[in-house]
Amino acid sequence: MGNTAERMVDIDVTDPKTGKRTITLPLMESSMGPSVIDVRRLYVDHGVFTYDPGFTSTASCDSAITFINGEEGVLLHRGYTIGELATKSTYLDVCYLLMEGELPTKAQQVEFRNEIVHHTMLHEQLSHFYRGFRRDAHPMAIMVAVVGALSAFYHDSLDINDPEQRQLASYRLIAKMPTIAAMAYKYSIGQPFVYPKNELGYAENLLHMMFSVPSEDYKANPIMVRALERILILHADHEQNASTSTVRLASSSQANPFACIAAGIASLWGPAHGGANEAVLSMLKEIGTKDRIPEYLAKARDKNDPFRLMGFGHRVYKNVDPRAAVLKENAHEVLDSLGKTTPLLELAKELERIALEDPYFRERKLFPNVDFYSGIILQAMEIPVSMFTVLFAVARTVGWVAQWKEMSSDPTTKIGRPRQLYTGQKPRKFVEINDR
Repeated sequence: MGNTAERMVDIDVTDPKTGKRTITLPLMESSMGPSVIDVRRLYVDHGVFTYDPGFTSTASCDSAITFINGEEGVLLHRGYTIGELATKSTYLDVCYLLMEGELPTKAQQVEFRNEIVHHTMLHEQLSHFYRGFRRDAHPMAIMVAVVGALSAFYHDSLDINDPEQRQLASYRLIAKMPTIAAMAYKYSIGQPFVYPKNELGYAENLLHMMFSVPSEDYKANPIMVRALERILILHADHEQNASTSTVRLASSSQANPFACIAAGIASLWGPAHGGANEAVLSMLKEIGTKDRIPEYLAKARDKNDPFRLMGFGHRVYKNVDPRAAVLKENAHEVLDSLGKTTPLLELAKELERIALEDPYFRERKLFPNVDFYSGIILQAMEIPVSMFTVLFAVARTVGWVAQWKEMSSDPTTKIGRPRQLYTGQKPRKFVEINDR
């Protein structure tokens, strides 16, 4: 939004149809990170497209929210390091930062919290919607459906062209997501739904709705509250990842905000994205015992073996994942404070130790990432594996919302329409069925 091309670059290409030629394109400067070649007029002016499966070398938008330098292991939200935000801030303050661009003042903090806590309850008819699912339905399946269904209940926040309605939809999504998540969990175990309490903090309220029952008082362990708060902050936004790009693509068609966020949840569900910490626990169960760790590390080194060491390395970070650095310390603090020692957690700690000492993994910078440590922490907190990705969705909602708001207010936004390299049949005549 507002970036302008400051210089031009010449690119030599060899086209099988037209031969070698030079294409001159504008170069757009970023405030941090690599510059971007502007290819918007590439087809109009030169008759060719770019080819970039996975869009790993393509900027689909400009954004002022999150910056990542994968080579140096840097993650900034509005210019603040993720380490400082995770250790010095609260999740709701980070939400305000992502949405509004600055950390809140004391007055803004109070006002923002009031806006959120007064939107935490769901329309009561939605409780009947839950009863339509099988008890063994995955909570993520329920999340996708319920969030999409919000558009059937909150008609006063569907107009994406109205800034006030966009803001109201944003508050509702951030506020209601923990309630939706907790209700999905309660439904899966056959317990009654627990209503939110406005006097509780965001993370504490989520634990209250998940683990309390009407028949007795519940007080969340402060260690668990602090651990969950950090997990929420560390997962709040991560630039143009798969689910965020999905939200932006859905939004480009001017779909309502609840539909866009439901699309993001569906994308997050994949094991290569939000389901990675679930995959870590599955991997640990497959390894089974400490004495089998060398065997599985050997399998991970073997390019012909389909086994992959889950929770190590990152597609973006070619250095230590800065979120993992915070969670590593947090993981050991939680385990020590709660006195948790299970074979699976002991196995995870031993795998971490051996892998960090292994030259193969160190040379390739395959360090434990945020998914490795978050899975260990959530396991220690006795949160079921089926809820891991759900909590990721709760945390990431503000990132999706912030990106959606940024995109919705950008007058240059166009509907997403990727191109393709066609490799199919050329025109041919239709053959009647008796002649085929």
